[in-house]
Amino acid sequence: MSGNSEQDLRIQLAACYRIFDYLGWSELIYNHITVRLPGDQQHFLINPYGLHYSEVTASNLIKVDIDGHIIDNTPHKVNPAGMLIHSAIHAAREDAHCISHLHTDAGMAVACQQQGLRHDNFYSVLLHSQVGYHDFEGLTVTPDEKVRLVANLGDKNQMILRNHGLLSCGSTLPEMFLNTWALQRSCEIQVAADSCGKPLQAIGDEIAAKSAALLNVQTAGAAAGELEFAAMVRKIDAIDPSYKH
Repeated sequence: MSGNSEQDLRIQLAACYRIFDYLGWSELIYNHITVRLPGDQQHFLINPYGLHYSEVTASNLIKVDIDGHIIDNTPHKVNPAGMLIHSAIHAAREDAHCISHLHTDAGMAVACQQQGLRHDNFYSVLLHSQVGYHDFEGLTVTPDEKVRLVANLGDKNQMILRNHGLLSCGSTLPEMFLNTWALQRSCEIQVAADSCGKPLQAIGDEIAAKSAALLNVQTAGAAAGELEFAAMVRKIDAIDPSYKH
């Protein structure tokens, strides 16, 4: 699944929707994952509004332009809030080829906390200084919010939408998947640790500051998310490979 043609990306993105569902990250028919298509037209793929993540396939993913116009011949519509968030970031960040947005319990719980994500667990410390924050402005359907959304993300690949949920980007779909997983896992551990009601062990700033360099050693030269995403695709293929159609 390493190709970059439209069909390759359709299959890869459809697999990603099935992986998110397998991991419990779906939210009825809501939320969205997008991938930019090759070429200069700024087209990207998004899920059909009204389908559950488990129903997404390569062929029913919808191609849209950067202004939200549907390019495909499809009976489906697209989520207005999803189009605003994803079109804003795809237009502003050429490196953000893939974007995910989640409403998980743990992600929303941390998004509701004033302090946000602390760097005091194994995964969150790896995200030290890599997470932006965007204040809640209500349902994300107002065009003028795009400017603030993009400004608050800046050059980061992770953002917590306060009172709302999580957003992750990547230069490839596997990288976006790994970024999403790391942010979600960080939130899960923070919520679990807080639920214990016991004093927490802090991680010093000097350790946090060198975490990115330590992570480079761990990845051993593999492209970001490549091994992890491939493992999850094999898991989904063993369960139900119908996403490829």
